Amino acid sequence: MIQNNIAVQNQEEQNKFLKYALIILKDYRLYLLLLPMVIWYGLWFYKPLAGLLIAFKNYQPNLGVWDSDFVGFANFVSLINGTFAPQFWRAFRNTFVISLYGFIFGFPIPILLAIFFSEIAHGGVRGITQTASYLPHFLSEVTITGLVLTLLFNGEVTTGVIAQFLIDLGVIDTTTKIMQNADYFRPIFIMTGIWKEAGYSSIVYFAAIMGISPVLYEALKVDGGNKLQEIRFVTFPGIAPTLIIMIVLRIGQMLAVGFERVILLYNANTYETADVLSTFVLRIGLEGGNQSMGAAAGMFESLIGFALVVGANFISREISDNSLW
Repeated sequence: MIQNNIAVQNQEEQNKFLKYALIILKDYRLYLLLLPMVIWYGLWFYKPLAGLLIAFKNYQPNLGVWDSDFVGFANFVSLINGTFAPQFWRAFRNTFVISLYGFIFGFPIPILLAIFFSEIAHGGVRGITQTASYLPHFLSEVTITGLVLTLLFNGEVTTGVIAQFLIDLGVIDTTTKIMQNADYFRPIFIMTGIWKEAGYSSIVYFAAIMGISPVLYEALKVDGGNKLQEIRFVTFPGIAPTLIIMIVLRIGQMLAVGFERVILLYNANTYETADVLSTFVLRIGLEGGNQSMGAAAGMFESLIGFALVVGANFISREISDNSLW
């Protein structure tokens, strides 16, 4: 009896394997097209995960990862409540504050742009405005930052076009050095990010709006609804699933502030508000030669981001039935 059950199970497993093999053979061209992406992710995302072992070792370059002494969680203890704690928590605070402000002020802009584009009736005008808003995304951080510096701070005095406009409005005076003032770093960083990515990010919401049935808008017009009511009762409910998923993804990136724009914008005078986790890892791990501490900081950042994604996804699933998984 037992042998018969084992034989039946083996037969079922063989049938299942044969079923999957037939599916792959049927669409083998699609899987061949998928193969380069799988290899790319494997080489650049999964293979480097083995390097996380550095965070638990006293890494010595001459010994390598495997032969370096294992120290357990000592690097994390030193990071959180040790020698590097003041610098780490400052970087953590700055990262969270910049991401939070970016979420509050930057997240709604692509949605508003998508609604604006959807209301433009002339196809040519819509194409020109969309292209103009997408363009900054395809420019490098160096180019975008260079333009910002030129517009705000051209030389040792505040002489940029935007800076002069703020002077004319009385917001600042001629002695204000915008790029040398720590209080201005976060607004400049966030507005630069909005300018660079808002147009490109609006593509997702614009596609969601275009997927809403025109019948819903016509029905609301028949009932006497105006344009604001169309946006409130048709557009926003129609893009709600997309909006929720994008919020979950954005929350997962709360601590993912890239170091390129920070390094290009900050200086010794703005260091107190500009130093973030990515620049902390770069400074401690590469410039300071303490790769173990840098790896520990990077791993801590990733774990917090993972927890935020899981938590946001759980809350979204409980209150709206829309989630990533």
